[in-house]
Amino acid sequence: MARADSKRANADGKGESRDDRDITTMSFEDALAELETIVNELEDGRIKLDAAISAYERGARLKAHCEKKLSEAKAKVEKISLGPSGPEGVEPADVG
Repeated sequence: MARADSKRANADGKGESRDDRDITTMSFEDALAELETIVNELEDGRIKLDAAISAYERGARLKAHCEKKLSEAKAKVEKISLGPSGPEGVEPADVG
């Protein structure tokens, strides 16, 4: 979480250089950790209004990124086809 906390330190508007490009390169786990930090800060009321708005907007982008990562992972999951004598092969998982 230290990484997410250090990234959040610029939520006062000076951190606008942290745009969608850095979010798209984040792992699911890193994006989720930062999103959790943002949620905690917003719930605790520890940041000023302008920073809260910026944090909320970034949180929305992080949420979308996490959802995309989960969707991609789901599409990659394969299910094993079982026949009478055991596994016969794999086929793509039903997505949707």
